[in-house]
Amino acid sequence: MSMHGAHRFARGNGRGYTLIELMITVVVVAVLAAIALPAYQQVLRKGNRADAKAILMETAQFMERYFTTNSDPDPTKRGYFGAAVLSGVSPKGASGSDVKYSISFVAPPTADAYVLQAEPKNSQAADSCGTLTLSNTGAQTADAAGCW
Repeated sequence: MSMHGAHRFARGNGRGYTLIELMITVVVVAVLAAIALPAYQQVLRKGNRADAKAILMETAQFMERYFTTNSDPDPTKRGYFGAAVLSGVSPKGASGSDVKYSISFVAPPTADAYVLQAEPKNSQAADSCGTLTLSNTGAQTADAAGCW
């Protein structure tokens, strides 16, 4: 190989990237990720919240059917007494770290009242809406505005 050929091989065609160009690219990608990741996580939390609200609403509908069919002769057992939530977790059937909300009653249902709650768990615990509640009157509450 001639000297001229070796020099050309070592030098290349001058089309490589400099360290500065690579560092700028890494910084740009990092800034984009820092902006996009929180927005993506917020979208996921909103979707998880929608699943929990759907389970609360479905359970409320079940509770009303239970109320109309539960006509025990004993007045202390009529109404919502003995009812149970349809799913104790959201999403339905989830376990471990996949659980986003724990669904339960705030207190055991009485003859004429109940309050359901969806308490955030695991990665959903960072959601600003906090615990969602739904009562037999249709009252909906959360820790922040605009969550229902």
